[in-house]
Formats: sequence, structure tokens, C-alpha cells
Amino acid sequence: MPRYCFTGQVDPARLDEYRAHHAPVWPEMLRALRDAGWGDYTLHLRDDGLLVGVVDTAEGTTLAQAQAAVEQTPVNALWQAESARLFAPDPAQRPDRTFTAVPAVFDLTAQLEQLDEQENR
Repeated sequence: MPRYCFTGQVDPARLDEYRAHHAPVWPEMLRALRDAGWGDYTLHLRDDGLLVGVVDTAEGTTLAQAQAAVEQTPVNALWQAESARLFAPDPAQRPDRTFTAVPAVFDLTAQLEQLDEQENR
């Protein structure tokens, strides 16, 4: 499964609201993410508002494709509208369109697999 990492910026004055908004996430939104190919999805929030997301997508599915699939669901539009007020610097923009991809530079599992292959030759 491909794994992706991205960042966003939550308004530091609204961190408690952001946390409450995700505890728990609406059941319809959870199902929409799952059905769109999102798996093992976590969000991490720093005290200055830096949001880091990590997600695995279905085999053969890019993050852009998974985002496009969930964007087609009615619940996503409602979720994004509700979430927008919590993000900085532009709460008028949909949060899911402000994320910045972060390329991986190290993968322990992949490197251990390569090492095992080399050692078993």
C-alpha cells in the first residue's frame, strides 16, 4: 500500500475545537474515507497548529485519486465546510485543498527488506 504524508495549518487559537471536531469523526465521514481508499489514516497536531497527516491508500491508488474519490461524497462537502473555520491562514478555503505533500526520505520496512534480500543472495 502506498503511504503518504501531508501537512496543513490549524489556527493555533482553535486547537481545542479542532481536537473536539475529530473526537469522534462523523460515522458517515469515516465510511466515506474508507470507501474512497483511505486506510491507516492518522492526524498529528502540534501546539503551534502544524497538522501532519499520514495515510495509506489502496494498492494502485495515489493520494490525489483517494482525495478525488472522497471529494465526490456529499458528506465531505459538509465536513470541509464545518472544518474550514478551524484552519489558518485562510478559513474561507477548503482545508483538504490546502494540504502540502511531504515526500518520504526514509522507510525502515523497505530498507530492512532490501537488506534481507542482499544478505540472502
